[in-house]
Amino acid sequence: MNVARLIAKKRDGGELTTDDIEYVIDGFAAGQLPDYQMSALAMAIFFQGLNFRETVDFTRLMRDSGRVMQWEPGRPKVDKHSTGGIGDKISIPLAPTLAACGLDVPMISGRGLGPTGGTLDKLESIAGFRCDLLLSEFQDVVQRAGCVISGAGAEIAPADKKLYALRDVTATVPSVGLITASILSKKLAEGLDALVLDVKWGSGAFMKTREEAVELASTLVRVASELGIKTTALLTDMNQPLGRMVGNAVEIEESIEILQGNGPDDVRRLTCELSAQLLVNTLVVDSHTEALTKIATALDDGSALERFEKMVGAQHGDLSRIEPRATGFDYPSKSEGFLAQVDCEKIGLAIIELGGGRRQLGDKIDFSVGLEVLKKIGDPVSIGEPIVKIFDRHEPGGNLLALLDEAFVIKNEPASKPDLIQQTITIENLVSE
Repeated sequence: MNVARLIAKKRDGGELTTDDIEYVIDGFAAGQLPDYQMSALAMAIFFQGLNFRETVDFTRLMRDSGRVMQWEPGRPKVDKHSTGGIGDKISIPLAPTLAACGLDVPMISGRGLGPTGGTLDKLESIAGFRCDLLLSEFQDVVQRAGCVISGAGAEIAPADKKLYALRDVTATVPSVGLITASILSKKLAEGLDALVLDVKWGSGAFMKTREEAVELASTLVRVASELGIKTTALLTDMNQPLGRMVGNAVEIEESIEILQGNGPDDVRRLTCELSAQLLVNTLVVDSHTEALTKIATALDDGSALERFEKMVGAQHGDLSRIEPRATGFDYPSKSEGFLAQVDCEKIGLAIIELGGGRRQLGDKIDFSVGLEVLKKIGDPVSIGEPIVKIFDRHEPGGNLLALLDEAFVIKNEPASKPDLIQQTITIENLVSE
C-alpha cells in the first residue's frame, strides 16, 4: 500500500478505509512507517478531520496495538478520565471511593505538561510512590486494593504514545478525532465495563469554549459506546480553580481531606457526581440518589480513606512522608469589590513559574510549591485581604506576581457564581437529539 497516496487522499478530503487505517497504525507501531509520513498524515487529519467511522477505527486499532487487560469475573471494572484543569485532583479521591463502593478501578493516568497539572506528579509527592508499574503489577494492585493509579507503560496502546509525541511537536494536538482516539485507546485497553468522562471548558481547560467541549464530549461518548463501553460525560466549568489547592503535595493534602469526609465542597461534589454515574451504569445501585448516599457513606466512615491507604502502600508509597509545603506568603488584593473573573491558565503558569509544573517533558518538579486560592468567583474582597497564599522556597516576586496580578479580576458589582456541573451527556440523549 502506498502511504503517500493515503496522505494525499486525506489531505484532499477523502475518507480513509478501515484497511487504510489498519495498515498505517500497524506499520507505525512496528516501526515500519517513518515519522515524517505519520506526521504528514496527522497534519492532513488536523485540517480535514475524521468522520465517526474513521474515529472508531483509529481508537480500536490504537487500543489493539498493545495489550488489552483481561480480568477474572468479579467486581465491575470502571475508570474516569478528565480533560484536565487547574486544581483538578478528582482522580485521587475518586478511585478509592469507588473501590470502597464495590467497583474496581484500574486507572491509567498521565503527567502534567503546560498549565494543567498531572495526577501522577501529584502522587509522586508521596515518598516512594511508584507510577511506573508493569502490567502484572498494575493488575495485582487492583486485586489487593480495589484501585490503582499508574502510567500507561509500554504495553498499553503503544501506537498512541508514538503518535501523541509526533502530534505534540507538529502542533496537531487539537483534533477532536485524534484526541478521542488517544484518550479512549488507553481507557478501553483497561478492559472496562463502564467509563465516566469529565470534559472541562473555560480559561483553565484545553477546550476554551463550551461548544468545543460539547463536541469533544459527544464524540467521546459516541465512540466509546460504539466500542461497547457504557459511557457518560459530565460537562464541567473550569473558569476558576477546582478546590482551594493548586500544586502537587498540596493537592494530595486536599484529596486526603476529601477522603476524611471534609475538604472543599466543589471537590467533594464532583467526586460524588462522577462516582455516582459509574455506580448507576454498572447497576451496583438502582438510582442516582442511592449512589450518592453510598458514596457519602464511604467518604464519611473512613472506608474510602482505607482503600487509598491500601493503594498507596501497594504502590510502595509512604503516606507519613508527603513532601512538606514550602514557606507560605500572602498575596493581597490591590482593590475592593467582588471577585468577578479568574484566568485559570495564568494560575497554571504561576505554578510552572514556582517550579511545580513543566515547560517541557523532562523538567524536574518541585513538589513542595503551590498556591492556595482563598476566594471564589462572586466572593467579596477587601483591599489588603489575601486572595492567594503562595507556597514558595523564596520570597515571591517578578513574573510570579505579575501572573497573579493578571489572573484575578475584581469589580464593583457582584458576579454570578458559575455552575460547576453544566450538562450530562449520554448515548441515550445523543441518539434522541
